[in-house]
Amino acid sequence: MGVELLTERHASQIAGVLGCYDRVLIFGTLPGICYAGGMTSFLYARQIRIFDYPKFAEPFRERIRENAERMAAAAGIKIEFIRTRSIRKEDRAQELLAKRGEHP
Repeated sequence: MGVELLTERHASQIAGVLGCYDRVLIFGTLPGICYAGGMTSFLYARQIRIFDYPKFAEPFRERIRENAERMAAAAGIKIEFIRTRSIRKEDRAQELLAKRGEHP
């Protein structure tokens, strides 16, 4: 089972595709839940207490993590977890790119 590409899923709504070698950052908001009160209302409407949010979000977090691990394994890349604030992630990424090169 392959992963459905965003361009395939929304093909009828896409006029063109932009290709690049680095990364694409997509910014936006979800107006109903982009602030504390909105998220609280979202959870309350689904009868989820705010204190139960970690449990509510866990399946989503796991799916994101598993997909990242699957993509990294397919590309032969090792994931390095950085759990300290004393290391800038961008600096670490630059170090790794200096070692392996900037190929995709």
